[in-house]
Formats: sequence, C-alpha cells, structure tokens
Amino acid sequence: MDDHAWWVALNLVPGVGRITFKKLVGYFGHPRDVLQASIGQLLRVPGIGSKMAHAIASFQAAPAVERELRAVERYRCYIVTQEDRAYPPLLKAIDDPPPVLYVKGELGDPTRPAVALVGSRRPSTYGKVVAEQLARGLAGAQVTVVSGLARGIDSTAHAGALAGGGQTIAVLGCGLGYLYPPENRPLADRISQQGAVVSEFPMGSKPDRLNFPLRNRTISGFSLGTVVVEAGERSGALITAQWALDQGREVFAVPGNITAPMSRGTNRLIKLGAKLVERVEDILEELPPYAFGATPASASQEPRQASLPLEETPLLALLDPVEERHIDWIVERAGLPTGAVSALLLQLELDGRVTQLPGKFFLKALPY
Repeated sequence: MDDHAWWVALNLVPGVGRITFKKLVGYFGHPRDVLQASIGQLLRVPGIGSKMAHAIASFQAAPAVERELRAVERYRCYIVTQEDRAYPPLLKAIDDPPPVLYVKGELGDPTRPAVALVGSRRPSTYGKVVAEQLARGLAGAQVTVVSGLARGIDSTAHAGALAGGGQTIAVLGCGLGYLYPPENRPLADRISQQGAVVSEFPMGSKPDRLNFPLRNRTISGFSLGTVVVEAGERSGALITAQWALDQGREVFAVPGNITAPMSRGTNRLIKLGAKLVERVEDILEELPPYAFGATPASASQEPRQASLPLEETPLLALLDPVEERHIDWIVERAGLPTGAVSALLLQLELDGRVTQLPGKFFLKALPY
C-alpha cells in the first residue's frame, strides 16, 4: 500500500480517533509502522490499552482500504492527509487536526483567508437575510466561506457565497457517501463546483450525533474567525464558537431581538466579548494582516523579515533545521500563550520559513 493508503487504514480502525491517531503516529513515526506493530509494541505506547492494541493488530488493512478507495472513486472524491501540501495550514495548526480529509471539489489556495458562518437550523427571516448578505460580502472580498451544510444558516451561507461568485467549503458530520441532510444534495453539488465538500469521516459514516462536535471543531479550524448569525442558548453553533476561542481564532456574533429565543446565544456571546457584527467590514477589519498579504511577486521586492511581527523573531531563534521541536516545547520557552504561538507559527509556515511535521513538530526551513 502507498502512503495515502496507510493513513486511510489507520483512520478506519474502530476506536482510533484524532487523539489516538496522533499519539500512535507520534510514537511510531508513520501509520504503516503502527499497523505493522505487534501487540507488545503497541502496549508500550502510553494510553494504549489491551483492547485498542488488539483492535489495531488484528485489523485487516488491505481489504478495508480497498473498499474505501473504491467508494472514493465511485463518488469522485479524493483524499488529503496531514503529510500533503494540500492539507489546509490553518486546520493543521490546531491541536489534533483530522489525520485524513475526504474532499469533493477543490480546497483552493491554502493561503486564501477563510471565515466560518454558522447558526441556527431554524433561523428567522432576519437571520437568513443577514447570513446571505455577510456571505456575499465575504465572497466579494475574496474570503472563503466555511460552514456545515446543515439546514438554516449554514445552507444560506453557502448559497450566499456561491451567489457572490466566491468559494465556499462545506464540512460534513457524516461521510461523503452519506450526505446529510439529503435535501441539500443539489447545494452540495454546486459547492463542489465552486469550492469543496469535506469530511474527516470514512465514506459510509452516518450522521451520528457524536460526529457533529468534531465537525464543528473542523469548521472553526479551517477559519481565521467564526461568525455566529443566529443561535439559541444550546445551539451547536455555540460549540463552534467555543472551539474557535480554544484555537486562538476570532469570534464574531450578529446581535438580535432581545425577546427572540434564537438571539439569546448570539447576544450572550457579545456580552462575553465576541465582536459585534453589523456589516461585513466588521469582520474583515479583524482578520490578521497576513490574510490579505502581498502576492508572491510583490512580496519578493522587499525583505520578508520587514513584514513579520516582532514576536516571530524569537520563535525562529527557538527552531532548528534538523532537530524537531514540539509546539509544547516552543510555547514553554517562548513565554507566549499557545494560541499566539500557533498563529505565529502558522504565519511563518505560510511565509515558507518553518515546516510543520505530523504530531505538531516544527523545523526551521532551510534558506533557498
């Protein structure tokens, strides 16, 4: 099997989620080595018990991968792993990113800014109008709109981005072979022509309720910021906002009627410090400067170092071109919050000055 196949295989083992995948690859170095390890070797990995070790050692990788790749081909999708250059760098910067992405369509330029638009599945007319206007405005500003293809605000956001001639990415809580909700299939087909439909779950995965918090984390991970348009007090959109905060990303909220249940979540976010959004400019002005940086041609006319925030210089000094440094090691020695270090490392990676390896390890890029 090739490299992609080994990544897919380990991702298919029952019980192996993001954290376990990261732990195993961090210990053995590659999914191939994990799946070829003995039970005794697997039991040496901290946190891996007998049940998990037996599940991995007994997993029939070749036939499982063959079935999965046939489904990928049937649905005209493709696979991106953390080792691929096409893997979104913003998503790769979070803790425990999905090891494998199934993609239908094109993820587009990895340096293009992206913003998540999420909200209620049962929005008011006001919520739908605002979501559509914001999505169109972001599309017009060359910002990719990310959402979850759910009913309500998600669908409106995708449709608004498409109508604005922009790119949109739909992140699913099920496999690409089991699209949910089914009435959004025509919208998903349009998205795949002007963006991408993405899932971290194997092709035949059904929309299990446990998948959606992970899906929400991936939505915020794709994005520089998350905008909540309309949400009740227990809306899943608030989970996405919480993930965004945990990832050191911006959180925005659209204010609503104080008597409307669907505005209680967004109004509370604003009280807690989310940026109030009335127009698309309120979002754009909060995005980091590198999101709208110069083109490679214009950037080459002046030294790269001049455009870097001062905090990045000590980060570069901590990195080595040969010896891998884990992000926890970097955070401890930099004396900065984890979110700030992640954001700065991402900027350095986009600028070609550091290389990220699986397991959140980093190398200083050699000059070229």
